[in-house]
Amino acid sequence: MDDRWLSVDEISEYLGVSKDTVYTWISAKGMPAHRVGRLWKFKRDEVDGWVKSGGAADRQHVDAGGKEGR
Repeated sequence: MDDRWLSVDEISEYLGVSKDTVYTWISAKGMPAHRVGRLWKFKRDEVDGWVKSGGAADRQHVDAGGKEGR
């Protein structure tokens, strides 16, 4: 079982988002992350649960052109 702590690079690759998005989700959406010194670390099962519960869901719809809709 792979239960090691993941870095920002690894969790962003795992989720298919940018590192900037990960940092935004930590500060604005309560993404489960743990500070180890200057670094953020993640447990995959905690992040999976957060995503499944809708933690990463957008509040607004964004169309293919990048414009926000209601």
